[in-house]
Amino acid sequence: MRLLNFLLLPLLPFALAAEVNIEYTLTNECSRKSQRGDTVQVHYRGTLESDGKEFDASYNRGQPLEFTVGKGMVIKGSKAKGKPEKAFVRSLTDHWALHRWDENLLGMCIGDKRKLTIPPEFGYGQRAMGAIPAGSTLVFETELMGIQGVEKDEL
Repeated sequence: MRLLNFLLLPLLPFALAAEVNIEYTLTNECSRKSQRGDTVQVHYRGTLESDGKEFDASYNRGQPLEFTVGKGMVIKGSKAKGKPEKAFVRSLTDHWALHRWDENLLGMCIGDKRKLTIPPEFGYGQRAMGAIPAGSTLVFETELMGIQGVEKDEL
């Protein structure tokens, strides 16, 4: 345990200095909000904070990304066996915040929008990843399009 504390203690300032910022850009009232374990459909647009350059967007494909919230199934960027990249946002296991990108969408109503700003400490760090330069802060504009088995409230 002492060894673990010795190794992790120097990283504490970095962990405390950076955080994922969540901006609630559109909120609705509803009877059922997204929960861990829900299969959701989410539109997103990923841009670089530095220059606003878009690196991926489900809107461009005309189809929201579907995944189960809380399973760490989102964020990765690679093409699968010669097929066009289905979504930039897929699974990533080597960075905690991106691995838990989906958990930033908990408690949303269908139609809600959030803007997630992810600093490099919680993103790809000092590694380049496809169109994303090393050290980049990532911005994701997200919109919850649906929750499987849940009807949108009509107010």
